[in-house]
Formats: sequence, C-alpha cells, structure tokens
Amino acid sequence: MKETKADKPRITRKNPNKKLNPKAPKFNIVWIYGLIVLALVVASTIFNTSNVKETTMQNFSKMLRAHDVEKLVAYKGGDLIYVEVYIKKESLQKPEYADVKDKNTFGVSQASAPQYIFTAGSFDSLQTFIAGIEKDWDAKDQITPVLEPRESIWSNWLVQCVIMIVLFAGMWIFIMRRMSGGSGGGPGGQIFNIGKSKATLFDKEAQVTVTFNDVAGLEEAKTEVMEIVDFLKNPKKYTNLGGKIPKGALLVGSPGTGKTLLAKAVAGEAHVPFFSLSGSDFVEMFVGVGASRVRDLFRQAKDKAPCIIFIDEIDAIGRARGKNNMIGGNDERENTLNQLLVEMDGFGTDSGIIILAATNRPDVLDSALLRPGRFDRQISIDKPDLNGREQIFKVHLAPVKTAPDVDAKKLSAQTPGFAGAEIANVCNEAALIAARKDKESVDMQDFQDAIDRVIGGLEKKNTLISPEEKRVVAYHEAGHAIAGWFLEHTDPLVKVSIVPRGVAALGYAQYLPNERFLVAKEELMDDMILSMGGRAAEDIVFGKITTGALSDLERITRLAYGMVKIYGMNDKVGNLSFYDPHGENQFSKPYSDTTAELIDSEVRNLVDQVYIKTKALINEHRDGLEKVAAKLLEKEVLFQSDLEDLLGKRPFETRTNYDKFVNGEAPANATPDTNAIPETLTDPANDPMAGDVA
Repeated sequence: MKETKADKPRITRKNPNKKLNPKAPKFNIVWIYGLIVLALVVASTIFNTSNVKETTMQNFSKMLRAHDVEKLVAYKGGDLIYVEVYIKKESLQKPEYADVKDKNTFGVSQASAPQYIFTAGSFDSLQTFIAGIEKDWDAKDQITPVLEPRESIWSNWLVQCVIMIVLFAGMWIFIMRRMSGGSGGGPGGQIFNIGKSKATLFDKEAQVTVTFNDVAGLEEAKTEVMEIVDFLKNPKKYTNLGGKIPKGALLVGSPGTGKTLLAKAVAGEAHVPFFSLSGSDFVEMFVGVGASRVRDLFRQAKDKAPCIIFIDEIDAIGRARGKNNMIGGNDERENTLNQLLVEMDGFGTDSGIIILAATNRPDVLDSALLRPGRFDRQISIDKPDLNGREQIFKVHLAPVKTAPDVDAKKLSAQTPGFAGAEIANVCNEAALIAARKDKESVDMQDFQDAIDRVIGGLEKKNTLISPEEKRVVAYHEAGHAIAGWFLEHTDPLVKVSIVPRGVAALGYAQYLPNERFLVAKEELMDDMILSMGGRAAEDIVFGKITTGALSDLERITRLAYGMVKIYGMNDKVGNLSFYDPHGENQFSKPYSDTTAELIDSEVRNLVDQVYIKTKALINEHRDGLEKVAAKLLEKEVLFQSDLEDLLGKRPFETRTNYDKFVNGEAPANATPDTNAIPETLTDPANDPMAGDVA
C-alpha cells in the first residue's frame, strides 16, 4: 500500500532536539537522607572549627622568652606531641598577637581557648627544650607543660560527627514510624505512603478457605451473591442476552447475622482477586488521605480486574452528607465519600470490578450511595427462622462431640430470635460447660444451660441474699408465672427461676414465643399484664413495692408508647403514627405540645388500666400464687410440668412453634409485611426473657 502524506507522522520543526513526552525524574527518598547528613556534617564542621593558629618551636621560644605564655597543654597524636599555647590576656594586646586577639566563632569569644599549637617529637624533648630557656628564671615565672590523655582534634571531631549522624538517623526513623503508624515496610509504612490503600488482597497465594457450605440459614442471600460469583465465572452467559454485570451489592442486616461470613464465602468461591478492608481504614487525621486511599484502592483493583472489593462497616464513610457538619468546616468523611461515589460510577468508570459492602445501619447511608448504578442490589440478611436456625445449629454442632439426645431441631425451636453469632456462642458455651463437668460428650442438658447462660447471664448461686429478699423475688416471679398461665395471648412459660443471674438479676422467667410478624392489640395488652405481674404480686402480698420491676416497667412503658404513638391503637390520639426510624426529628417534634400532653395522658391511663387488671387477675388466683412461690423457695427452679402439677392444665390450647416444629408440623415460611412491627418493639417475638429483677 502506498504511503500518502496524510499517513506520514507530523514532525514539529521548532525544536527538533526536544524529546516528546519526557519522563519526569522519579523522586527518591534517599536524596533527602543524603542532604540531611550533608547538612549535619557541614554544621558540625563549622561549629567545631577552632581559631587555633599553627606555629613553630622557634616562634614559641620567642613567646616564652617574652614571658607571654600563660600555660602549656600537651597531648599525644600518633607519634607526635601536640602542644597548645595559651597567651596571657594582657599580652594579647601586643601587636604581634593581633591575628589571634579578637577571633571568635559565632559570637563565642576564644579568650579561654588556646591561641597557638605546634608539634614536638616527644614530651621529654619538650620539657628539655623549655628547661633550657627557663634555666635562669625565678620559679614563679617558669612554665611547666601538662600532658593530658586526649585524642587528636581530628579523631575527636570524626567521632562527634558519627555520633550525631547516628542519633539523628534514629530519631528520623522513629518519627516516621510514629507518624505513619506502621512498621516501616510496605504501603503505609512510611509517611510518604500514608495515602496508600490498606486493603488486604486475597488471591491464589492467599486463598480463603470459607465456602458457601459453611454459610447456613441464609438461603435467599446466598442465592443473590452466588449469582454474582457466577457473573464473574461465566460473564457471557448473561451478557449475550444484553444484561450487565451488577456493579455492587450491599449486605444489610443486624449484628451477628453473617454478613462478613457471607463475604468470606464469596472470596472463597469466586477464585478472583478479592480486596477486603473496613470503612474505618479510609479515616485518617490528615486531610485528603481518605480520598487518596480510595483512588489507590480502585487503581489496584483495575490492575487486577476482574476482581471484588469488600468494604465492611461502610457506614463509617458512607453517612449522609450535610448532616451534623460544622458551618464552614471541612468534613474529611464527605471528601472520602465523594471520591468513592466517583470511583463507583463516575465519568471514567471501568468494568470488571464488583463491590460488596456490609452495614447494620442502612438508614444513615447517603442516598447517592444506594442508588442503582452503584449498589444495584441491597441484600437483606435477617435473623434466621426456625429452619434457618436448624441449619446453623447443624453447622456449629459438626465439630462438637454431642450425645445421641442432642437434636438440632429442638434447639432451634428453643432459641427464637437468635442470630448466627448467638447460636455459635450457645454451641461453644455448651462444650465448655460439658468440659467443666468432665463429660465425654455434650448432652442436651448442657445446651439448656448454655441457652440460659446466653439469655440470662452467668448463674450466681453463691450470691448472698437475705431470706426476706429471696421471698420477695419468689413472689415476684410467681406473679409473672400466674399472669402468663391464665392469659390467652401470652407465650407459654418454659422456666421460672429465682437463682441470681447476670448483672443484678435476682430471678427470671423464660417464655417460648411464637415467631409472628403481626401482633393484635389484645396480644399487646396481655403482654403488658404479664410484665406487670411481678409488681402487682409484690403490692398484694407485702403491701409495698421494690426496685425489682425495673426491666418490667421499661418494657411496659415502651409497649404503651408504641401502642399510642406509633401503632394508632388509641381512640383519642387516633390513627396517627409518629414513628421516626431515621432520626429525622431529633431536635423537633412532628406534633404540637397539646398532642404531646395527650399522648402522655393516654399512656398513663393505659398503664393504670393494665395495673388494675393485673391486680384483679392475681387476686383471683391468689392460692396458685402462694403455691408457686412456696415451691420456688423450695426448688428455686420450676419448669412447665411443675406448674401443671400446681395449677393444672393451662386453660388455653395454644400450640407454640416449638410443638409444631418438633412434631413435624412446621408452618410455612411467612412473607414479612413491610408494615409489620419494628424489631425493637416486638418484645413478645424477640425477647424470650421476662420478669428480670434488677
């Protein structure tokens, strides 16, 4: 093919010797160290330079014969003797000493320093030479040289320079390490690498061993993230149909539900480079460091693409912008977030990087971070249900030496509201309890004790309680038991105990709640009466109340305000809800002072009605209260079978999820309603404890 003029490269004639795109010389830290050492040497030379003038023995003899010498100091320097000559102050005024009269170094006078120096063959020859001159002098005018054990001036100066250099170098290294917070090696180990990313890279050399088989109870979430892994392994399967690989997925869930574990499983299954770091790794005291680390992280990720970046606790840098910011101030976290937003979906976005992030506070995240194109998917990781807990128990029971009576199905039914981390803690506590008892295997009783330990705290049998206090605690817990036994909508009692547990808890009652998403007003009322049973029993039996109902009153107050203020279950307030999950009304109320007074009044009336109904119920079953309290004082712990012996069968045929599940009649997984009660307020469904005595 013939080359045309348009195909020829264009040459600039202005400066033909100039290179195109010259590379700037790389900066090397060694030059800084070299300049510092050179400056120290020069400074040491200047400050250690003396004004001593070299002379000869003939000139020295003239000074000595003129009686101008005040003293002589000699010291060895190799094979020679160096002699320092000190001239008398009055003699320095003579013209022949003008060259050393007013000399000084940086304003420091040299009057007390020697003015001249000469060499001699030996100290004996020096003494003989001086004695020949002073043979006719009086004793008071004679000068006797003094021999000092001193090194030469040059060797002494060299030692001082070396010591100064070593000290300064050590101080410099110490300051660099303290400022960088590292050990000196790798990115971030020096102050000049402080903007480098702190992400940990997992690749073929550092492969993660966790797989999806180690993650149980999160089937829906596993399906979502497994699809992301499949995207990376078989991208053409999806892109052939016109689909695009999602750029990011946000794992949202309560603490302990397995968000980080799921990310580890993704790292173990994807077989691509995996960068793992925390949101706090971007936070630094220096301005601009967070944004620099974000840029460096994505630069490394682009070099390793396709890859995955996992940011744990992303709320550390992803909080909504413009809130709680000082006027005129510079928020470093916002700068870091802005850079993260640009890198995730900016003008120059590259493909091949998938971002996983985890948080338990999605309500505080910035809306720009949650939009499609950045985090295309929000994967909710909730607390596991009955089936999920059974699978989690099976995973954690695998390495434990269990007895034949241990059943994961029964354990899962007895631990409602437990997250994966709490189930792992139960299995570990059971193994420790069995080892403490010198058992060869972990049986069901050890797991029951472990569940009690996790729910109520450490059992304290040696706590000294007076007989009167123990009697009050027994009637308090008996009041809870009676109220729960004869109310239709309360959860069945599992155990009631007056053995002290935890921090200042002198007794507790454990119930087995049904896992439900919707709670009726009548059920909430019965739950409040159940919680008020202990306080009402104290009032009826002793005619006085104690501080033991602290946690009960907190629960009652929370439920009462929830019914009036959130759920619209009050006739006077009406169907209004002032629920504020995002904290948008921290400093202002969405209702008037009149409405606030009405809410407080209705809550007080509601609690008063609950107290009246509770006292009526306790008085109606006073005989049963006395029986249960007496039995508690005798045995300290009562189970459901014991209450059936004392009070008869429970008058309501309400089967719990435990009964249904153990007997193979587990209910189908319910679909949660978006308008269901928030977890923080559904005490019956999430709190297996009641009647804690403070």
